[in-house]
Amino acid sequence: MGVFLYFLRHGQTAYSLTGGYCGTPENDPGLTPEGMAMAQEFAETYAHLPWSAAYVSPLRRAVETARPLCEVLNLEMRLRDGLREVMYGRWEGMHPTAVDRDHHDEYVAWLTDPAWYAPVGGERAVDIARRSAQVLDEIERTHPSGHILLVSHKATIRIMLCTLLGIDVGRYRDRMDMPVAAVSVVELGSRGPLFHTIGDRSHLSDQLRSLPST
Repeated sequence: MGVFLYFLRHGQTAYSLTGGYCGTPENDPGLTPEGMAMAQEFAETYAHLPWSAAYVSPLRRAVETARPLCEVLNLEMRLRDGLREVMYGRWEGMHPTAVDRDHHDEYVAWLTDPAWYAPVGGERAVDIARRSAQVLDEIERTHPSGHILLVSHKATIRIMLCTLLGIDVGRYRDRMDMPVAAVSVVELGSRGPLFHTIGDRSHLSDQLRSLPST
């Protein structure tokens, strides 16, 4: 058996409802009650798998999403900075419409090529790809087989999946969506990454799936 990576985006937060930017420990919202329910439903659906490890972003919303599964299985959370969300610099806490209004030229440059252009004080997609690749390298070295959970964030997961697929990381927003509490499954085998699922939310109830999923 190869290594199966389960990329789980955190559950709903106040920022995910509005589309606001939040990537630093100082701007770190927790889950809403609905987000907590999403984490619980993920745990109930996936607890039967023989998990080998859980690698989790240290940001609060990711830790709260991983906690139900880790607690029921007594599975250690391995917190890794490489799984953090993109840091948005001076855009932190702002909605895209406000960024476009107040930092228009900077915003257009970032939209055009986020791989190599960052908000002032923020991170480029290539920076995210580099730090998250260190986590993937660690997993490959440490786990020759098994089911591995990675709990992270919308941009970070999409950048990681683009890296595995061989897609330009500057196109991460254009090539795949990643709604809250979505699961993407990748098998690492002798012939490279094999994608089984991208952005699946079938573990959620109809009520939770019907909520805004930015």
